[in-house]
Amino acid sequence: MLRHYQERQADKKGSVRKVWLFEFQIHTTPTTVPVDQATTLTANLLAESRKKNPVTPLDREITESPEEEQTIQFAGAEDLEAVRARLLLIPPLKFEYFIKTVMEQSGFVGVSVTRASGDGGIDLDAYVDENNDFFSGTHVQAQVKRWRHAVGSPDLNSFRGALSTTAKGLFVTTSSFTRAAVNEARHPMKPSISLIDGLRLSAIATRLNIGE
Repeated sequence: MLRHYQERQADKKGSVRKVWLFEFQIHTTPTTVPVDQATTLTANLLAESRKKNPVTPLDREITESPEEEQTIQFAGAEDLEAVRARLLLIPPLKFEYFIKTVMEQSGFVGVSVTRASGDGGIDLDAYVDENNDFFSGTHVQAQVKRWRHAVGSPDLNSFRGALSTTAKGLFVTTSSFTRAAVNEARHPMKPSISLIDGLRLSAIATRLNIGE
């Protein structure tokens, strides 16, 4: 097993529920492991994995917010899940350009996709339109992840470290955010980062009538 994580999915009745997803690596010619050694080998592999990728309890829990409930009621969970499923099929680079279109139609100007390499984790640069009375000219940098597994606090930390000192951060994903990631994004002693998860992104795309 490569990893396991929580996600939200809509069932046939349109109700959103939490589910666990498990990713496995399938070998065409797997190595034979004696049954009496399986427990020891598994424990060692898990210990090594946890050492390389430490995860806090809050990074194992995905969040639900009042904003998400409003989003679900607005468009219908089953419809949003269908949109999200289509977004997950978009190739990574094309997905960045899809978000560029979403931002442009949401009122941002000067939106550009950064180079595929050497961007330091920044996928898009944009600016708030001058007609905005409160935030005109604000520099915004975004990272977009077409992921199924939840975004954790290490991802937010890495993104914040890549941000320009003049920029407001925006993290967009097709998946969800863990509680630790939300706490990190709203840390009272650090610049806040705006978060858009898969359901909210699907609702925005639906409202703007933007096809993938």
